[in-house]
Amino acid sequence: MKESKGGIYKKFFKRPMDFILSLIAIIVLSPVLLIIAILVRVKLGGPVLFKQQRPGFNEKIFMMYKFRTMTDERDENGELLPDSVRLTKFGRFLRSTSLDELPELFNILKGDMSIIGPRPLLVKYLPLYNEHQKRRHEVRPGLSGLAQVSGRNAISWEDKFNLDVNYVDNVSFMNDWKIIFSTIKKVFVREGINSETAATMEPFKGDLYK
Repeated sequence: MKESKGGIYKKFFKRPMDFILSLIAIIVLSPVLLIIAILVRVKLGGPVLFKQQRPGFNEKIFMMYKFRTMTDERDENGELLPDSVRLTKFGRFLRSTSLDELPELFNILKGDMSIIGPRPLLVKYLPLYNEHQKRRHEVRPGLSGLAQVSGRNAISWEDKFNLDVNYVDNVSFMNDWKIIFSTIKKVFVREGINSETAATMEPFKGDLYK
């Protein structure tokens, strides 16, 4: 059976493109990365990087890197305060401009992630996915993806998963570059950063109709 153009791109060209683009971006943006790191250290304290395990391709767990955007403020019982309290004005700026995501370029360079793909979510969500939702892990997770340029945190979990699977079924060079250009536009417009009811996306609680 003849392999489709999308299949050839996915198999032979997507990973080399990711490596080259992430390497170029790291070199070009190195002054920006340094300045942000200094500002995070001064305004939010250490550590500068937020590190968290996330599921990647075929649900393989990897350590994802982002710039820190929240303080470690806790209540009298030692429990972390809500995200809306710990997310500072500076942290909101980093998120609204997606500058907090820049360290993920190193994840792309390593091969944990791709430039474009479904966003890597929390490990604790893995047992909650139905068979349709699990398909988001058939490709490497991305720095940006179809769901991000279609609403990011402002859309429902159901819509987000449907967009992720739609991307998995339609991986191609043209689709990836359309999403890349749409991502650049979204960053400048700062659309869809927060959901309507929270500072960050509400937790995924599972599909009741598995």
